[in-house]
Amino acid sequence: MATKPESYENIVQTASKLFFHQGYHATGLNQILAESGSPKGSLYYYFPRGKEELALECIRRGNEFIKKKLKETLSGKEDPVLAIQDFIRNTAEEADQTNFNGFMPMGFWAAAETSCISESLRRACVNTFTDWQHIYMERLQTAGWTEEKAHSLAVLIISMLEGALILALTQQSSAPIHNVANYIPQLIK
Repeated sequence: MATKPESYENIVQTASKLFFHQGYHATGLNQILAESGSPKGSLYYYFPRGKEELALECIRRGNEFIKKKLKETLSGKEDPVLAIQDFIRNTAEEADQTNFNGFMPMGFWAAAETSCISESLRRACVNTFTDWQHIYMERLQTAGWTEEKAHSLAVLIISMLEGALILALTQQSSAPIHNVANYIPQLIK
């Protein structure tokens, strides 16, 4: 498959940054074009359905990025509790290192903000969270948890972490994220 031209990458990277930094509704196509330095024709050539199609690509890329990090981190330790804690603590460190600039939980900008206006965006968010659940589930099942218990724990971990990310963003503090990491051993017994 041929690689996409630079304007495609500029548009997607700029849109991702803006969606994550200021949200879907506050980001306009003109702003994306201006900040990416891309012509309007390029945007509609690559994304004929406009902003929604572009947001779908941003969600897909964000999902792939998190899946890769999650798989790498969860496979890094024999003990799943320590591996999950590492992933959560790494998330807290990244938030601190970026000073919460451009830091926005997936559930906040994508799921909460767009699921009521677009069925395709809602489905993309469902698929993203399902992908993450399966990664946690697989790791927990290989450590001996039943499928049912692993599923419940995966949903709970994602829910706790997404909630902590919203609190962390609001408070400009990674303390809520660290709090989730500290409770993982009590959750996964």
